[in-house]
Amino acid sequence: MSDEATVDDASVIVVGGGPAGLSAALFAAKNGLETTLFDTDETWMHKAHLFNYLGIGSVGGSEFMATARQQVDDFGADRRQNEEVTAVSEAGDGFVVETSVVSETQRADGDAVDADGEYEADFVVLATGANRDIADDLGVAFAEDGTVDVGVEMETSLAGVYATGAMVRAEEWQAAIAVGDGAAAALNILSSVRGEHYHDFNVPADAERVFGNHLAE
Repeated sequence: MSDEATVDDASVIVVGGGPAGLSAALFAAKNGLETTLFDTDETWMHKAHLFNYLGIGSVGGSEFMATARQQVDDFGADRRQNEEVTAVSEAGDGFVVETSVVSETQRADGDAVDADGEYEADFVVLATGANRDIADDLGVAFAEDGTVDVGVEMETSLAGVYATGAMVRAEEWQAAIAVGDGAAAALNILSSVRGEHYHDFNVPADAERVFGNHLAE
């Protein structure tokens, strides 16, 4: 990341739109970072039903995803559905992300591509489930069990690149854990940009300011 980047112009690209990716995008966008998320909607959540997620009694995985996506959209993230990231590479002090857009009919054929895109960002958060190909191509360090090696802040051995969820865990593939990973990555990025530890802790007055009359009683 450029040493001159600030919270007003720092940019984050999130690759993957499951719980980890959406959580990272939420925390980043909510706190003023330019945030773009790419999602091919291949999350395992569509096969899940949650009643082991703290604070949720019972909800279908797809319903959970719809609510999470709306929440991320409402806080200003640029969520690009069905735009697939094909490559991530270093470029100066940041990264270049290449994408392709494939229509649903073409996706079944596996051939035609509608359009290609190229985006730049100061930070990249990888949230591609058990698929670790992009991390491998970037040359980040892997652990002996084949997972991406990260610390508690979720940053890989390549500064500015973060890995989350099933990418970094051999077995603990839980939505609650993935959401925490995404939040940790985004908060660490915010701390890096701000130059001090950043805590996204809200109080009732914040909710009233943000949601106004829509605040639940």
